[in-house]
Amino acid sequence: MQYRNLGKTGLKVSEIGFGGEWLERHDEEHSVELIRYAGEKGINIIDCWMPDPKSRDIIGKGMEGNREKWIVQGHIGSTYQNGQYVRSRDLKHVVPAFEDILKRMKTDYIDLGMIHYIDSEEDWNKSMNTDYIRYVHELHEAGVIRHIGLSTHNPRMAKRAIETGFVEMILFSINPAFDMHPATENLDDMFGEYESGLSGIDQERAEMYHLCEEKEVGITVMKGFFGGRLFDEKTSPFGKAFTPCQLIHYALTRPGVSSILAGYDTKEQIDAAIAYETATDDEKDYASVIASAPLHSYNGQCTYCGHCKPCPVNIDIAMVNKFYDLAVMQPEVPESVREHYKALGTTASACIGCQGCESRCPFGVKVADRMIKTAELFGC
Repeated sequence: MQYRNLGKTGLKVSEIGFGGEWLERHDEEHSVELIRYAGEKGINIIDCWMPDPKSRDIIGKGMEGNREKWIVQGHIGSTYQNGQYVRSRDLKHVVPAFEDILKRMKTDYIDLGMIHYIDSEEDWNKSMNTDYIRYVHELHEAGVIRHIGLSTHNPRMAKRAIETGFVEMILFSINPAFDMHPATENLDDMFGEYESGLSGIDQERAEMYHLCEEKEVGITVMKGFFGGRLFDEKTSPFGKAFTPCQLIHYALTRPGVSSILAGYDTKEQIDAAIAYETATDDEKDYASVIASAPLHSYNGQCTYCGHCKPCPVNIDIAMVNKFYDLAVMQPEVPESVREHYKALGTTASACIGCQGCESRCPFGVKVADRMIKTAELFGC
């Protein structure tokens, strides 16, 4: 298992994570065993947005004896009222629901205290500058939550969170279909019809990814498989089917992303996700699927897929393009971006213009021209 820094939290999380949403579908013994098995395989991050007692008990028992090895995303504002999930900012419900997480997970702290599910301006305003957000900060100051995170499906709200300065990481929905969809305050819109002719990543989402990377706000990924729709060409908006390995790789190549959290029903599904770590480049190749799709394409846009490799002078083209894209979104090149770019060692100025990379690019990116622009922008 490979591990990545989660932004500037100081935490290292497994590239493959555990989304706990499906745990209640099975008997407790089976689900507890799934968590223990995932831990044995190197998975160390688990999300618990679910307020129901069964799911929380399962996670607590699954981590028992190994709590320190797990990084838990626990949501503040996900409550259980009259046997139903209710998103709430009312402390009379929020406080006992959060305290219930600690009790059922048999722990006195949560690694990532998540401001739960803000997708709209209205909910942002109901959450910020209120007793709810003050409670989040009190938990953080007391060390009960080690870091403050936020979950959203809306890149505008994600950018708002980054700009607060206190949100250290974001749980965000990422897959190739969602990335083509404009920002919306209604998650159902993301699962609706995709119009023919959409092309490339939505600009607001691209800006959000790069802002996360610039500000070192880590991203963990939910809904990476689009509810399974991308596994079937009949339900995929692309008219092409993807494999789990391809979708995992897509998520992990987005700027700022540290881990993709998937739900599991069986040990075999855990093994299939972890197989990503030993997969070949061909098995990870999502770019060819997108490029050959009958309905959509990323023509002219770099997706950082790595098809351009190898470079005869050893330029890491995908990373150079990533830093170029990040830099041009700012009025001036941020010093942090400049330093990360220089740290690559071999920079764009080393390009000999052979254009071999362009012949391999699925999206027709004019790589040699971008290398010239990048060298001019960074001065090397």
